[in-house]
Amino acid sequence: MNRTAARSVTVIPPTINPLTHLSRAAVQKRRVAGYARVSTDSDEQFTSYEAQVDYYTQYIKRNPEWEFVKVYTDEGISGTNTKHRIGFNEMIADAMSGKIDLIVTKSVSRFARNTVDSLVTIRKLKEKGVEVYFEKENIYTFDGKGELLLTIMSSLAQEESRSISENVTWGQRKRFADGKVNLPYKQFLGYRKGADGFPEVVPEEAAIVRRIYTRFMAGLTPGAIAKELTADGIPTPSRKQRWQTSTVESILQNEKYKGAALLQKCFTVDFLTKKRKVNEGEVPQYYVEHSHEPIITPEEFDKVQTELARRKRISRQYSGKSIFSSRIICGDCGSYFGSKVWNSTSKYRRVIWQCNSKFKGERKCETPHLDEETIKAGFVVALNAIIDSKDSILEDCRLMQTTLTDCTGIDAEIESLLEEIDVVTELTKRCIAENSQTAQNQEEYAARYNGFVERYEKAKAQLEQLRATKAAREAQAEAIGAFMFEVQELDALTNFDDKLWLTVIDTVTVHADGRMTFKFQGGTEIEV
Repeated sequence: MNRTAARSVTVIPPTINPLTHLSRAAVQKRRVAGYARVSTDSDEQFTSYEAQVDYYTQYIKRNPEWEFVKVYTDEGISGTNTKHRIGFNEMIADAMSGKIDLIVTKSVSRFARNTVDSLVTIRKLKEKGVEVYFEKENIYTFDGKGELLLTIMSSLAQEESRSISENVTWGQRKRFADGKVNLPYKQFLGYRKGADGFPEVVPEEAAIVRRIYTRFMAGLTPGAIAKELTADGIPTPSRKQRWQTSTVESILQNEKYKGAALLQKCFTVDFLTKKRKVNEGEVPQYYVEHSHEPIITPEEFDKVQTELARRKRISRQYSGKSIFSSRIICGDCGSYFGSKVWNSTSKYRRVIWQCNSKFKGERKCETPHLDEETIKAGFVVALNAIIDSKDSILEDCRLMQTTLTDCTGIDAEIESLLEEIDVVTELTKRCIAENSQTAQNQEEYAARYNGFVERYEKAKAQLEQLRATKAAREAQAEAIGAFMFEVQELDALTNFDDKLWLTVIDTVTVHADGRMTFKFQGGTEIEV
């Protein structure tokens, strides 16, 4: 080899664009799509949305080197997360399948306000030879500096979203603190937004709400009420044809129907994911009384809450067939009385109540059956006995109510257990971290870890028990309050009253000799 000859290097020019994967020699139009998004449904934003669509349609078609594909759109959807953006996801799918070479959009914030989503999507498109152009920032993602600029701009957009979210949250809480109530009117039965901005009663819908409360206090279960409303063709709050038990339960428990409002029952945990959770004390709540016109009187609403609590306390499932259901107890075996129909097809038809377990055991229960007139007459006698001694009985009720509502000891125990749970949680985290960072005897680690788990579960079980005890005491105090409210204004009762029965009676125990012991919500027992 002649080592003195000059080295010769021939450059072979590239023939393929590494980003677009197209021949450099080929003259081919780039397939271009636009992307437009607005984040609210207001008229102003709708105008912006329409303008964006028209602008990018014309913008792409005017360029002779571009071939118009489509303008993909998302209307009224937040940009913080791409998961629920149908238009965006369709565009990305088309790009990944080779239908698009270039995407044009207004700005980084229109594309995504989440740095991670933005960069992951851009890199995924880049691998497929699809470029994105952000007009406002003048960033082409195939440009050498494009990704650096994009990272900066995406981060700024994310912080903008965080700031907007915090401002919105602050505004909502300011409205809450001012007692301003805003209902989800499209899915809320009984109210519409009034001219003054406050809830206004819709008479025909209010009648449905009152019917639900009346039927519940007549003894029906929420499930039975839901079936009635569905059968009668009454639409649900969300304008569906089929009522659910949960919908009826929600209406029965919503304080807004008595003209009050508990605000911030739920809150947004993460502004990016929009995840919401029930407020269990993490953020303040606001209770506004007399915030708007009621559909249900506060007294009737409280009666319903008391009845809901009573039915929940019953160990067996509440039947809901009658106002006497799950209230009459066999003094012989402890089972509930149930209704039976005698001579159902004849003129001698009558409804009687007897022990549901009367013939189920080895020994037949000795308690007699009762007709409804006997029960009603006994109730009138028992209640009149209460009225004759109501001053002393009401005083006993006040003392009992004071005792029940004093939960200082329980609250202290709950606070102590919450602290214990926090400590155990932190110890468990440290235990796991140490095991992942340093070599340890795994049997000793497992024993230590399981000890923390056991300690946590024990504290959690105790906490749940205490909270249940507190809730039961509060429910009982409410029941006593309802009893006192009814009794203190009563004079001698002459006729049976359905609502009064439901409010003041806890249970009726039937004895073998036919005697009945009426136990009232205040704890007083009268034998008839």
